[in-house]
Amino acid sequence: MAEATLLPDTRDTPVVLTLTIENSQPIELSAFVGAFTSLAAEYRRSVKQNDDLEDEAVIFVKQVRSGSIIADLIPVVAPALPIIASHVDQVWQAIEFVEKWGERIKKLASGSIPPSFGKSDLKTFSDAMEAIARDPNGSSKLEAATFEDGKRQVRAAFKFSTGQALEASKKIDAEYKRIEAKSDRSVERVLMVFTRSDIKDAPTEKRSGERVLIPEIDNRDIPLIYASELSEQRIKHEIREADDNIFKKGFVVDVIVIQKGERAIAYKVTNVHDVIDLPD
Repeated sequence: MAEATLLPDTRDTPVVLTLTIENSQPIELSAFVGAFTSLAAEYRRSVKQNDDLEDEAVIFVKQVRSGSIIADLIPVVAPALPIIASHVDQVWQAIEFVEKWGERIKKLASGSIPPSFGKSDLKTFSDAMEAIARDPNGSSKLEAATFEDGKRQVRAAFKFSTGQALEASKKIDAEYKRIEAKSDRSVERVLMVFTRSDIKDAPTEKRSGERVLIPEIDNRDIPLIYASELSEQRIKHEIREADDNIFKKGFVVDVIVIQKGERAIAYKVTNVHDVIDLPD
């Protein structure tokens, strides 16, 4: 059972983040939710980079006001050291968050990837862009505001529109593809042996249901994918027609190693050079 989060006393809130989404057409629910969850994810990330704060940070929705979509959000962080004044710290953290939020979006919209940007960051900002990128005339504004003597004072603000959201989304998609392409690698003329085979035809570019071992790459057996009908037919011929046990044969092949992070999750056979008998 999830542990309950202690709600803050909203009467004594030192700073409020106000998210204003101006939309000219209805927003898809997933894009609407993404506009908020992306803020929460990025806020947690920014807090974790501060050694004076605990890792946990939460954003609460204080109020949704009339207008297109106007939401007042309460950012809450806990100081790791008792000597830190939590109100001052939360104000500073919120202001810095809005400034960095704007800097990152501006970089993406200008065609650059911010430093140390990983796949989780790409997901966060893809979600942040979606609602505005899909709207022909939309905008999103994030403000950090404090209240003194009942008066609202904006301490930091950043606004982006449809054009910037589209450019940022294009850069995010391109970076996703670059990372995926970089993660897969080609290896030529390696010995592959079967640990599970199937005589049935297998579709190309999909897992065949067979498993193979390539000791030169990994000591685990993992799923096999055929990159073409030619490679599939060559190997299936050996499985169906050979007199010997297929598990006693080795295939000298070129493969693309499909990876998730640094871990191989499948081999895609692109070429079969030779079939050899394995020693007993």
